Amino acid sequence: MTEAKPRERILVVDDEPDIVALVVYHLAKEGYRVSSASNGSEALATARRDRPALIVLDLMLPGLSGFEVLEQLRADDSTAGIAVLMLTARKEEHDRIEGLSLGADDYLTKPFSPQELVLRVRAILRRSAAAPTAGELLTIGALSIDRAAHQVRVQGHDIDLTPTEFKLLLLLAERRGRVQGRAQLLESVWDAAPDIQTRTVDMHVQRLRTKLEAAGDLIETVRGFGYRLKAPRDK
Repeated sequence: MTEAKPRERILVVDDEPDIVALVVYHLAKEGYRVSSASNGSEALATARRDRPALIVLDLMLPGLSGFEVLEQLRADDSTAGIAVLMLTARKEEHDRIEGLSLGADDYLTKPFSPQELVLRVRAILRRSAAAPTAGELLTIGALSIDRAAHQVRVQGHDIDLTPTEFKLLLLLAERRGRVQGRAQLLESVWDAAPDIQTRTVDMHVQRLRTKLEAAGDLIETVRGFGYRLKAPRDK
């Protein structure tokens, strides 16, 4: 068996030792460099020190909750771009909605399959590291997207996006003027992962519009179908 090459660093945050051990084992077996934290404060300190590519974050943590950790990660420029896969209870849909609205890239419900978790992690990191085919700047009104640098600006100032938000925006921008159905977006952006619902798309679009500020209204809702980004000729 060929030894896996060391890859991206991942931080696993959960207060249940058995779950941490299970997740760490399967991710390390895939070649990822894995560290862990058992509470929110430790998670934030580790994230700021190590700058992992992705955090597997349980929402039900003692003390500082997973929601608070996620909110602080997104509010800090040094950690705002870290991808987050949140772990939630299967029946707590409102937790998933809140987590997505705070900027989580994906979610997995407990109990979960370790193999599915590895696939979700791989998909998120692939979205984050995907090399664009063109390096030119894409400009649409006040919005500019640097494909190569994974950088977004509105009216000249930088906008911090998560890897999933960036991929969603880039896809809409590259297909501007054409309506993209929710199922189509799930397949293209989230790799049509099982258990992912169309509301995931809606929550990401809502957050993306807010982040884009003056350019947020470029993203139009097409009732009953999906979304499109206005082409320059659109009024």
